[in-house]
Amino acid sequence: MVSLIACGGSARPSSGKDETAAQRARREAAAAGDDDVSSQGKAWGGWRYAGDRDKCFFVVGRQCFDDLRAACKAARCDKDCRTEGGGPATIRCRK
Repeated sequence: MVSLIACGGSARPSSGKDETAAQRARREAAAAGDDDVSSQGKAWGGWRYAGDRDKCFFVVGRQCFDDLRAACKAARCDKDCRTEGGGPATIRCRK
């Protein structure tokens, strides 16, 4: 006779508690102690690029651009320009 364990099954004997991963995580976090968040909140580092945040669609180094042509010109790769990623996209020259 062959014994099969279905998805989600376990070969270990049950401890008597049917505890989900979320319940276990909550229990372990509660046991770890009180690490309340400060009422002042988190101090963020600020805007990481030079330029207007609302018009930062392309980046060359740390400089923002809202126009692809201007960004490619700043990167000195007028005809072999490409973008990578997004939010803002990084300008790279094709090799």
